[in-house]
Amino acid sequence: MPRIKTYALNFYPNWLTRALLPLFLCVCAPLLFAQQEKNDSLLLEIRQLTSQKGFSVKDTVYIDLLNELATAQRFYNTDSLLSLSMKALAHSKAARYPLGESKALLSLGDYYSDKGNSKEAIANYRSSLEIAKALHHEHLLLRAQNNLAGEYGYKGDYANALNGYLEGLEIAEKYQNNKMRSIITENIASLYASQKDYEQALFFYKKVKRINETLNDEVSSAETFANMASIYADMQEMDYAMFNINSSISVFERHNIKDWLAYAYEVKGKIYLKQQKFDWALFWYSQSEMLHSSLEDNRAEIDLLNGIAETYLGLQKDSISQRYAIKAFEISTKINFTEGRQKCAKTLYKIHKNKQDYAAALGYHELYQQLSDTISRIENQKSLSLLKTKSEHEKQKAELILQNEKELATQRNYVNAALAILLIFIVVTYLVHRSEKIQKNLNEELRLKTEILEKNEIELKSINETKDKLFSIVAHDLRGPIGAFQGLLNLLRNGEIKNSEFMDFIPKLAQDIDHISFTLNNLLSWGQAQMNGLITKPSITSIDHLVTDNINLLSEVATNKSIKLVSHIAENTIAWTDSDQIDIVIRNLISNAIKFTPSNGLVTIDSREMNDYWEISVKDTGIGMDRETQEKIFHESSYITTYGTDNEKGTGLGLSLCKEMVEKNNGMIWVDSVPQQGTCFYFTVPKAKKQYQKAS
Repeated sequence: MPRIKTYALNFYPNWLTRALLPLFLCVCAPLLFAQQEKNDSLLLEIRQLTSQKGFSVKDTVYIDLLNELATAQRFYNTDSLLSLSMKALAHSKAARYPLGESKALLSLGDYYSDKGNSKEAIANYRSSLEIAKALHHEHLLLRAQNNLAGEYGYKGDYANALNGYLEGLEIAEKYQNNKMRSIITENIASLYASQKDYEQALFFYKKVKRINETLNDEVSSAETFANMASIYADMQEMDYAMFNINSSISVFERHNIKDWLAYAYEVKGKIYLKQQKFDWALFWYSQSEMLHSSLEDNRAEIDLLNGIAETYLGLQKDSISQRYAIKAFEISTKINFTEGRQKCAKTLYKIHKNKQDYAAALGYHELYQQLSDTISRIENQKSLSLLKTKSEHEKQKAELILQNEKELATQRNYVNAALAILLIFIVVTYLVHRSEKIQKNLNEELRLKTEILEKNEIELKSINETKDKLFSIVAHDLRGPIGAFQGLLNLLRNGEIKNSEFMDFIPKLAQDIDHISFTLNNLLSWGQAQMNGLITKPSITSIDHLVTDNINLLSEVATNKSIKLVSHIAENTIAWTDSDQIDIVIRNLISNAIKFTPSNGLVTIDSREMNDYWEISVKDTGIGMDRETQEKIFHESSYITTYGTDNEKGTGLGLSLCKEMVEKNNGMIWVDSVPQQGTCFYFTVPKAKKQYQKAS
């Protein structure tokens, strides 16, 4: 809950409020019904359960529903909170259900706390805490510890409050409960804020913000923003205050959190009041009032009433200001809130002074001075208690660390003695088994040499297979086109064909030269990968640019077959790959697509964004392939030479090279094809991470 809860009474808004009231009703109408819907849902569950045959009030599900409904009544219907908690407590004791009993005691503590009865609140919180500790119930234990420390803070016993929060913080850290770490750390910050130690308070609020970032919970963050806004307003840092309160309001409105939204509206009114923008202050106070009309929280009411009184005083409407100041004074007296009485006394002094009722003004001024002196003395005591408690806590931690170090030293002595005995045993064992150890070393050396020989044999076999494949490719796919070209030149040189006839072969020769160049590039890349090891150097790579470059490179070949090349690759398709290797993959896949697509066909290159990688596809409307061919084409041991729709020749090497390069770049490649309908090759590449982009 907020550091200082707020509440509001009905008053007639000024012209600004009337002008913006319809807008406010549109925003806040859902908030006014959200709580009722939750209550209705719980009541329906209770009715359905109690109507079942054989129902018993000792049913733990029924008791849990009573406790949940009681918790939902806080700040809305305190009488229901009390009656439901008492009923849940009685049934829990009858059912011997300690968890339900602890929950009910916690709600009773909340009831007495809100009524200003600290004695009863502390007693119930302590009982709830003891049961939660016995049950080792993490969440309930932390809630009871936090609420108990908070009640000490309301009492003004800051020593016990801080000590309780520090104990709760240690428990939360033990259970790694970041949600409760956030809440308890924020409450510690509130203690410093109440001392007007704003620098220390902001230090703890910033720690809370860091914890909230790990929770990824915007509601928890918004609660912290609202409290920080109040601190910044007291520090006269209005820009920071306004930024934080606006951030929190948008979250509370979106999540329909009425009590926190009422507090946020009150803080925004406070910011405008400190800027002496009284009309705007009154507007936001009125918003808080409309929400609080359905809340019951005496402690939260005082600051709002004081704020409204000060606002009307600034607007020179002293009679209205007096009414709110007196109401706030009465509530402060009822719950023994000295700071509230002090603020009201100061406001009433100014009002009566303006009315020239000097006797009443003097009385309120004397009361204000008396309360200020009391608060000053109390604040000094609180500050000393706060510092002393913190020092004692640090001292206890230091003593605990020292004790642990002594125990560790004793353990180290035992360990050293054991090590000495072990050393003697090792020496004896070494002397006894020395010969066996030497024999073992010899056997191990022999085994390692055998493994090296076997490894060398496998590598030699692989090199021979690579050599055979290289010679096969050169003999099969390069010798033919080169021999044909050589024969044609001999015919021209010997005069067996004319120049004009030779020129007719130029397109065919150009196609053969392109094929030879393409094959040599693949052959050199694959040979280097097989014989020397393929070295991959990833960097930031634009897949869009690679695809565009290869479309430009292969566009003439595609145009000769009347094939349309289309790229749907987005400009933001940025990968972390070796650009040269992926360039070869894209060029081979597009070249194959053109090769096996008949005239007037279509080749489409597309991309799809996944969580950590890009999926690139090259799809054609070509002749396709059967399932048996699909299963063979990526195997290194397979050698499939095929001819395209215009009898273009291929080495069968490109897809094996593509597979190896894609896998070297932490990707996968596969194919999906239907005969006579077309083929689509897919491969994946990792996305470029932010840290790679910064590094580049």
